Amino acid sequence: MARRLIKTQPISIPQVKKILQSIGEENLDQFQRRSLDYAIKFSKIDAASAESLLEELKKEALMEEEEAIQIINCMPKSIEELRVFLAGGRKIIETSKLELILNLLDKYRSKGEDQS
Repeated sequence: MARRLIKTQPISIPQVKKILQSIGEENLDQFQRRSLDYAIKFSKIDAASAESLLEELKKEALMEEEEAIQIINCMPKSIEELRVFLAGGRKIIETSKLELILNLLDKYRSKGEDQS
């Protein structure tokens, strides 16, 4: 039976980790196991925090979903690092907006450190 793609939706690395862990490692194929290993190594916050941060970035910083997910996956720590991710849009972003984004990231980054 052929599979048909119905919908694509970008998701963050922490969300990938949560989904693959919910399936159970014994039920994953080789590609999915590698993806889970990657997600475990590179998740910087938990899935619930990633979803909340995504909503805040879209609402408060007026970011597009794909752009916000890239930011969540890498969690940049400085304005210079943040500019790297936002330079592709060829738009000038005010420093105040970049500071707002960093403040949101720091808020969730500190939540993740409290849980570990």
